[in-house]
Amino acid sequence: MPVFDGLGGGAAARSRRARRLRRLRSSPRSRPRFNGQSFNRLIPNILTLIGLCAGLSAMRLGLDQHFGQAAVALLIAGFIDGLDGRIARLLRATSRFGAEFDSLSDFLCFGIAPAFILYLWSLHGAGRYAFLPCLMYSVCMALRLARFNASIAGPGEKPTYAYNFFTGVPAPAGAGVALLPLFTGLEARKLEWPGLYAAAHHPLFSALMLIGVAFLCVSTLPLWSFKNFKVPSQFVLPLLLGTGAFATVLVADPWAALAAAGILYVGMIPFSVRSYRRLKADAEALQEDVPPEEPGDPGAAPSSAPIAS
Repeated sequence: MPVFDGLGGGAAARSRRARRLRRLRSSPRSRPRFNGQSFNRLIPNILTLIGLCAGLSAMRLGLDQHFGQAAVALLIAGFIDGLDGRIARLLRATSRFGAEFDSLSDFLCFGIAPAFILYLWSLHGAGRYAFLPCLMYSVCMALRLARFNASIAGPGEKPTYAYNFFTGVPAPAGAGVALLPLFTGLEARKLEWPGLYAAAHHPLFSALMLIGVAFLCVSTLPLWSFKNFKVPSQFVLPLLLGTGAFATVLVADPWAALAAAGILYVGMIPFSVRSYRRLKADAEALQEDVPPEEPGDPGAAPSSAPIAS
């Protein structure tokens, strides 16, 4: 009998182990959970970080006298700056940290790096006051970014006609316009035009561009933002053809294309101001046409005859 009892106990133990193994195999294995954000929510911040590195690399390339490569690095930073916000809204990954990080990156890439590169390129040998235009440009760019952040966080709402306009020149566009002397000088050196190169390399030209862009950035001029800009149907095909032609010129002759883009942007400012004023006048005219509501019950008709006592 003890022998049979021992055999029976071993069979029962083996049966329990087999049932336990079957349960483990049939039940899905749970993955470990980690506290933190998903990778999709980090993509906009990673892009902003890459843009910041591009701006820092542009400053290092300027110190090494590689001004063409420095300009390309700033163009990469500007391209990334136009993508990170849109990708954040597309992935629903907007956050206060991302907004502050993007603002700090914009200040370095578009508020410090362009002035730093122009100072190394043409202003460093122009005397003790040559640094003042660079200082003014960076300070005005910081004020412009601070005003933009305050307008986003502020409780006030803009009128409907103002949503398609920036207040002042935005930071990436301001950096591109400020680098117009560098683009012109690089193109003149490529074409071997010494007169144009001397004019573009002159410290006065760079100083005037920095001061002018600084005032445009802190101004209250309304400028098209092109975010929700609607193109009329008759202009869609010419716009596509013009974009393709500009892309072709940008690849074949980048410095001439960038210089032309900066000149066209400055020439667009009066048309943008006129468009804003026309929309504002139309909105005010519509408000004047709406009759004011009378106080009291709108359904009760006012009595014109006095009540006899």
